[in-house]
Amino acid sequence: MIGAADAFAVEPCLSLVVKNWTVAHPAWPESAGPLRIGILTDIHAVEPWMDAPRIAGIVERLNAEKPDVIVLLGDYVNALRARYTTAKVPVAEWAAPLRSLHAPLGVYAVLGNHDWWSGEVPAIRNAFGKAGIALLDNDAVQVTRGGSHFWLAGLADQLTLHSRGAGDLKTTLDQVSDHAPVILLAHEPDIFAHVPSRVMLTLSGHTHGGQVYIPFIGRPSLFAGYSGRYTKYAYGHFTEKGKQLVVSSGLGLSDLPVRFLVPPEVVIVTLRATRAPQLSPSAAVG
Repeated sequence: MIGAADAFAVEPCLSLVVKNWTVAHPAWPESAGPLRIGILTDIHAVEPWMDAPRIAGIVERLNAEKPDVIVLLGDYVNALRARYTTAKVPVAEWAAPLRSLHAPLGVYAVLGNHDWWSGEVPAIRNAFGKAGIALLDNDAVQVTRGGSHFWLAGLADQLTLHSRGAGDLKTTLDQVSDHAPVILLAHEPDIFAHVPSRVMLTLSGHTHGGQVYIPFIGRPSLFAGYSGRYTKYAYGHFTEKGKQLVVSSGLGLSDLPVRFLVPPEVVIVTLRATRAPQLSPSAAVG
């Protein structure tokens, strides 16, 4: 009974975790110092689960962490079955709190599959423009930090018909004009298998961490691969052939209004130029 209450009321509606990851990579220049990346993903705005006031509180919580740069990783609109919702949250209403996001190096975003499927992409582009959020859709931008710079590359969503999979990745990375570090923003994490070693770090959402985690069993209902299979990149930190990926469980809900041992989260990834252990996770529950 207590578990059911947690899964259907406490975690989806009331919980918020600040999850910290520390990632070390030899490509990150020591002269740049540690880079704190704030991440919000899978907001899935809809009443009663994720209304504008709740989003405003999440924004305030992220701003309190004082990240150097903020990235939004897609799926801003509702993905729940209609019978579990009470009202739509218009784009202008859920985007308004995002105007308060603040980071000295800027706020950047990519789109997710539900954003495209909803038909709201033009409204989202307009709202992000008014909010000063740079929307990257197969684009790469150079970001300067002190005497160094790095690239933020934003990949088009890989589940929608307008995208071309690895072709989009090549198009995006072709815009990186030098050998400076590259951080890739990709809504779905499966593209990580195709990411070249020149990309230092990939940041993704989409999976919601399965929304349910059962100890000793895992994430039994997770099906989030864009290639029509269960993804192996469910949640957390992954290293393959020197490449690194961090997948967030996000904030909102998809299909069913349930989360169990997978609370909504704001993520801070601290990127360092050290050869110390690559990962130090910690969490603060609020």
